[in-house]
Amino acid sequence: MAIVSKVLVIGGSGYIGKYIVEASVKNGHQTYALLREQTFSQPHIQDYFLRLGVHLIHGDIYDHESLVKAMKKVDVVISAVGHRSHSNILIQDQIKILAAIKEAGNIKRFIPSEYGMDVSRARVNAIGPAKSLFEAKMVIRQAIEKERIPFTIVCSNYFARICIPYLFQYDIQSSTMDHAIIFGDGTSKAIFSMEEDIATYTMKTINDPRTINKIVHIRPDGNIYSSNQLLSLWENKIGNTVSCKYITEEQLLKDIQDESDALNKLILAVAYSSFVKGDQTNFDLEPSIDVEATKLYPEVKHTTVDEYLDHLAATSSCNTN
Repeated sequence: MAIVSKVLVIGGSGYIGKYIVEASVKNGHQTYALLREQTFSQPHIQDYFLRLGVHLIHGDIYDHESLVKAMKKVDVVISAVGHRSHSNILIQDQIKILAAIKEAGNIKRFIPSEYGMDVSRARVNAIGPAKSLFEAKMVIRQAIEKERIPFTIVCSNYFARICIPYLFQYDIQSSTMDHAIIFGDGTSKAIFSMEEDIATYTMKTINDPRTINKIVHIRPDGNIYSSNQLLSLWENKIGNTVSCKYITEEQLLKDIQDESDALNKLILAVAYSSFVKGDQTNFDLEPSIDVEATKLYPEVKHTTVDEYLDHLAATSSCNTN
C-alpha cells in the first residue's frame, strides 16, 4: 500500500513546481503550497490550487516564523524555487529553508531545487553563469549534508517541453522548428525528460528508502540523444529538411561572453556543458551515491522523445503532409 505523506511544495506556482504539485495530489498526498503575498493575492493562482485540492499557506522563505509554521504541518518538503533573479528567490536562498527544517525538527525528507544536470559532475567544465548556478546548488547540497537533513537530489537534465520545440535555439521568442542551431559537432548526447515524468518520479522518491541521501538520475534509454540524432529524427517525422547552423566551441564561447541578456547567457552556458562537453552523459553512476529512476520505478510509463516528437509533428506548421 502506498504511503500517504503531507507534502509542502515551495515554489509550487513556478514552472516545474506546478507539475510537482499536480503529481503530489495525483498520488494521494495531502499537499500544501507556500505562497508569497504577491502570489497569494492573485485569484487565478488561488483558484488553480484550490481546484486541485491543495492547501494554501500564506508565507515566505524570508519570513522564518511563517516557514517554520508551515513545516510543522508536513513531513516532506519539496523545493521548486527558481534560479532567475526576477523571481525574487534564488537557489542559494534555500539555506533559509534548511534553517526552518532544522528548527521544525519533523521533516523526514527534503528535496532541494535541482532538477537539471548533476552539478557535482557538471561544474568541472562549467563556465560563466552556468558555473555560478551549479556552485550555488552545490552550496545547498553541502549545507544539507552538514545539517544531516534527510534528502533526495533529483537530476532530470533538460525539460523536454522547453528544450525540444526550439531545437536548442536560445532566443525562444523568435525560434521555430523549421531551423536549428547545433552547438559543437552535434555528437554529444543529452537527456530530455518530460516535465510530467520528472514530477512523477520525484513523488515516487519521497518515501522510498532506496533514495534516502541519494542522487536520483532520470535518464530513460529512449530519451538520450545527440543534437544530430534529434535533428534527424525530427526531419523524418515532418518529411522535410530543416535548415541547420553549426556553432563551433570557439564561437559559442565568444557568444557567451558577448551575450547581454542574462537568461540567454545562462542558456548558452548550460548548452556548452551539455552539447559541447557532454556533461549530462559522460559519467557512470556510482552505486554508493547514485540511483536511476527508470530502474527503480519500471512501472512508470514515461513519454519518450520519439513519442513527444510525434505529437509536435502532428501540430507543427513544418509538416508538409
